[in-house]
Amino acid sequence: MRVPDDGDTRQRAVCPACQTIHYENPLNVVGTIPVLGKSVLLCKRNIEPRKGKWTLPAGFMELGETLGEGAARETTEEAGAQFELQGLFSVLNVARVGQVHFFFRAELTSDQFAPGHETMEARLFEEHEIPWDELAFRTVKETLRAFFADRQAGEFGLHQMDIHH
Repeated sequence: MRVPDDGDTRQRAVCPACQTIHYENPLNVVGTIPVLGKSVLLCKRNIEPRKGKWTLPAGFMELGETLGEGAARETTEEAGAQFELQGLFSVLNVARVGQVHFFFRAELTSDQFAPGHETMEARLFEEHEIPWDELAFRTVKETLRAFFADRQAGEFGLHQMDIHH
């Protein structure tokens, strides 16, 4: 690690042989808030971290895809859901782990699900049924709180927040 000779002020991984700078940047996590009527689809995780906890369908964005494409892919892979992708809803910075989480609203077109290997169970929950103490990640909890508040208000906005320990 050293400061590159190009005017950058941060320590970077620089190849001593060819001087190529190897940037270490945050990872994007993309997902959806899939809704059918008054219910939201949650997935019970079958992988670590937080195996057995509930989450919105989401995962790491892949190279070559847009935010929306990644969110749609993750929703299909984790829940086997059929849906129409809607607008971007939340952007959550989790700097301590080098991640940015993006959640889109999605309208389910069926109540039939076919969870993939990363999901034990995919299930619809009304707001009063959400297992708040069993949610896997704070980003999911904050996104759901904002979603239900916006739905109550009758208007959906774009929510940005920083998640700290």
